[in-house]
Amino acid sequence: MSNPIIAALDVPTANEALTLAKAIAPAVGAFKIGKELFVAEGPDIVRRVRDTGAAVFLDLKFHDIPNTVAKAVTSAAHQDVQMLTVHASGGTAMLRAAQEAAGGNGPLVLGVTVLTSMDQQDLTELGIQKTPAEQVRHLAQLAAAAGLRGLVCSPQEIAPLREVLPAKVQLVTPGIRPAGSASGDQKRVMTPADAITAGADWLVIGRPIYAAENPREAAEAIRESLG
Repeated sequence: MSNPIIAALDVPTANEALTLAKAIAPAVGAFKIGKELFVAEGPDIVRRVRDTGAAVFLDLKFHDIPNTVAKAVTSAAHQDVQMLTVHASGGTAMLRAAQEAAGGNGPLVLGVTVLTSMDQQDLTELGIQKTPAEQVRHLAQLAAAAGLRGLVCSPQEIAPLREVLPAKVQLVTPGIRPAGSASGDQKRVMTPADAITAGADWLVIGRPIYAAENPREAAEAIRESLG
């Protein structure tokens, strides 16, 4: 497969993001731009990261009424992003609106199921009487039925989802930690190689790369670990 590593540019400034992106672009398949960087630097950061030649995954997790989300997806498509996220919990109408706005040739719309920082206790606090795995499966099937071609899920849910989802649905997996790395605030994690073996298409990796003493070497080591 092509390089499945999405390096998270979870840094506060454009200078830091671009320095990191230029250093590791040859070793990764795409870059994730999240809320911190996008809010700090605005849409122009997308263009500047795209100039490295890598794909951009805009991870803003849209969740609003269908019309508002559709307009946001249209704006993101105009920024030349290759992937973007919406919360699957926004419901069928919102998910369909997002996919229709992206169209067949637009960015890959990814439904976010259950955040990898959440566990059973967190769901119970929200009044959800399902295990994380059950809730992920429910939201994943909802998103696929609405026409989405990609999903975000933790590594532990990859194999079960592969059993119930169409093969064309791409799975993007955060919560990736190389062996020996601290899990931080991630509660459902897996090593890169194990996640790919389970059926992940893309691996979102943040701190193990950007916080490494040598981010380029860290990214290359992860890539080599995938075989």
